[in-house]
Amino acid sequence: MRTDELILYREFDYIGLFEKITEIYNKCTKRNPENDLEKMTRDAAEAAGELTELAGSYGFEGNLWHCFLTLFLVSSENAFSVASEKKDGIGGSLNEIAKHDFGMFMEAFSWELERIDKYLAIRAFEFTRDYKGSGTDGSLFNRRILERICETAVKLEAASDSEEFLKIMSGFYRDYGVGKFGLHKAFRIEEDGNGKPLIVPITRVKHVDLDDLIGIELQKKQLTDNTEAFLAGRRANNVLMFGDAGTGKSSSIKGILNRYFPDGLRMIEIYRHQFKSINDIIAQIKNRNYKFIIYMDDLSFEDEETEYKYLKAVIEGGLEKKPDNVLIYASSNRRHLVHENFSDKMNISKDDDLHASDTVQEKLSLSARFGVKIYFGRPGKKEFDEIVRSIAERNGLKMDEKELLAEANKWELRNGGMSGRVAEQFIDYCLGTVHK
Repeated sequence: MRTDELILYREFDYIGLFEKITEIYNKCTKRNPENDLEKMTRDAAEAAGELTELAGSYGFEGNLWHCFLTLFLVSSENAFSVASEKKDGIGGSLNEIAKHDFGMFMEAFSWELERIDKYLAIRAFEFTRDYKGSGTDGSLFNRRILERICETAVKLEAASDSEEFLKIMSGFYRDYGVGKFGLHKAFRIEEDGNGKPLIVPITRVKHVDLDDLIGIELQKKQLTDNTEAFLAGRRANNVLMFGDAGTGKSSSIKGILNRYFPDGLRMIEIYRHQFKSINDIIAQIKNRNYKFIIYMDDLSFEDEETEYKYLKAVIEGGLEKKPDNVLIYASSNRRHLVHENFSDKMNISKDDDLHASDTVQEKLSLSARFGVKIYFGRPGKKEFDEIVRSIAERNGLKMDEKELLAEANKWELRNGGMSGRVAEQFIDYCLGTVHK
């Protein structure tokens, strides 16, 4: 197999490792007397080490070479894979080109890397054939995706021809997607060397179950109703969640993501200083077969900050229509997002502002662009006690209920009042100190 003969499958984060193993294997099987055995030995040991490191990062088990090849296939965004995630069954020349590449991958799946060990008289790849993990989850994929990749590796190894190989891969793309958007649920924005925005996966997302959030049933229903309409292709609104700190706004967002990720929901977290890049970000996702929520946490602006003007144009007001697969969800402690002065309300001129009412309208116009506004207020004593009991039970905290609630009451008086966040911090304190 020669990697430079691949047509579609040429881009991969670990392409260097793929080419290194391919080169070593080809040299070992051809047994060229001019082979530099010392260099090949170093490269082989290094490649086996990289495979093992990947196993630890992703949680792979079994034949690491097959898992690695499958990772290549499910990560490569090309004309065939992207088309397959949108449509079941691609025909014509694209199919034939894909089968050309898949035939080469079938050859690679048939390789026994222990032949490298025998040729070089080393023990490097023998440990990668039936690798057993440490029992801890890999950090780069959720368990569901990881299991599907390992299952697909076994199926691809057993594929009888390139046609069957193609059906297996197109099925994966259809069901799970391809590349970073198919394999990850959440993303952040970074900049490349030229200042262009890059959408980068967040590999560790806190698992929050919506059902575990107590005392905000109405808020959760508003949020899920809007999100389900969005996922079903019906009309849906941008959402602003506002209210007191620690009352479940950010946790609700994580719960929404975890619940609806299998239905094609993806989330991109963006910060205020990155708003000028929103149009570039949307351009990268508008033609993908996923539903994207662009999420802005703790959104607010002071008088001198003007980044909200970028946001206003994107949400509603610019000439270009926002794609149907993109919504914006934001959380804030402020109902109107932009700092307001008492003088604004009293129509008192400030800094020679001749049109104070226009100033007020400018500040309110951003909040008005969110069609759904959900208020999160502090819980009462009864609700706070129920939140404490629920979190304690969920974490297996064994403590007399009267003592638990009495200590929780003391804790909230010292730490900012009653809220879900304060309740969780109290339980963490108990787990870490009182009942360790």
